[in-house]
Amino acid sequence: MPSIVKTPTTPTPHWEDLPLASAPDPVQLDNIKAQLDLILLALEALAGIGSDAILQAAAQLNLESMVADRVALWRLRQSNPMRKSSGGRKKLDVEEARSLVLIICHLAGQQQELIRRAVALLEQLAEQNREPHEASLLGDYLDAFSNTYQERMDEEENVSSDALSHLALKLLIDLLFYSSPNGHRRLWLALLDRAR
Repeated sequence: MPSIVKTPTTPTPHWEDLPLASAPDPVQLDNIKAQLDLILLALEALAGIGSDAILQAAAQLNLESMVADRVALWRLRQSNPMRKSSGGRKKLDVEEARSLVLIICHLAGQQQELIRRAVALLEQLAEQNREPHEASLLGDYLDAFSNTYQERMDEEENVSSDALSHLALKLLIDLLFYSSPNGHRRLWLALLDRAR
């Protein structure tokens, strides 16, 4: 009999958990946009999370004003400068970035068991000097990540399959940290650090 996981109703973390000493400049915001979109892509590839789950998480976190519908979500995702299409909105403000951080970490928390299983498999294969593709869970994840990346990202972002696999595995390990109770703060600080 399949178990039904109920999402605990927790209050939305306060913006104070996501400090900002100074507003990011446009280049830093571009870096933040790209990172957030890649993390969402990793979640999609691993757990099959789509726009419905993202919108549901936004509703659960009382963030509908930031991510109201599929069009708003598409515009936020298209703001990634690495994306093929230039049809999206180019600007992402700090509140939208914070909202995406909270949504990503909420979704990662819901998928924590799957993320842990994937990372444990990765560690096990590394200890045995075996390739990640040898485990079906990791092989499927790497293929889905690579295919989606190549489908959505600009051709100028010509990345080798080894580099894509490395990026996917790094994001998988990052997701483990972001799925923890304080994950939103970790992700926010990592984004600000990488954007510098």
